[in-house]
Amino acid sequence: MNTRRLLKQLILVIGMVGMLATLANADKLRDRDDRDRYDRNRSTQQERHDWRDRRTYERAPKDYRLDRRFSHDRYYPRPGYNVIKLPPKHYSVHYHNSRYYFHGGIWYRPVGTRFVVVAPPIGIVVPFLPAFYTTIWFGGIPYYYANDVYYVWDASRDGYVVTNPPPDINEQQPPLVPDELYIYPKQGQSPQQQADDRFACHQWGVKQTGYDPTQPTSGNLSQAEINNKREEYQRAIRACLEGRGYSVR
Repeated sequence: MNTRRLLKQLILVIGMVGMLATLANADKLRDRDDRDRYDRNRSTQQERHDWRDRRTYERAPKDYRLDRRFSHDRYYPRPGYNVIKLPPKHYSVHYHNSRYYFHGGIWYRPVGTRFVVVAPPIGIVVPFLPAFYTTIWFGGIPYYYANDVYYVWDASRDGYVVTNPPPDINEQQPPLVPDELYIYPKQGQSPQQQADDRFACHQWGVKQTGYDPTQPTSGNLSQAEINNKREEYQRAIRACLEGRGYSVR
């Protein structure tokens, strides 16, 4: 009697072990299927992203142009290009009884039911710069350039004003603020704050090192001395920006 009971218990234990093994194997298969499904989805998303990139660059010669001035090297839609819907998070500006829309360095005006890419009027103001811009110096004044448009900061208007190009800019190449350092805002600083911080750190770096990369160097300095001054300036800029909450590379 005891033998039968022990046998039944042994069979029950073996059955439970087998069931647990089956469940564990099923979990492994399910996890593997989930990973495979994730990899397939990610691959599909990447293919779609790559296709969108290819489509953008394939249409670039027709609808877009490459702005190479001052090594800006960004693509923008050509004037006259039109869209049915504006990009999200665009900025609306009312200027001289006309409505303009600004996004990513591109300006639009409504025409009928569509929005057409245009050149902005001189004097229009935006509270922030495009996400991508190039800083140039001319006559001791920083100009911010993107998409054939020049901006200057106007404290009295609390914004960046679209302005005429600096005089005689085609006859001489203005110095650019060095772009060797790439900064990443760690505290969600706005584009305007980034520009202000970078300019302030540039001024601080010049004061600390006596070297201004936006100005011609003295002919009395050798190339090695210029390189050393530049390295000191870059270290000062890095320390200043990191102190203001940026990651600098």
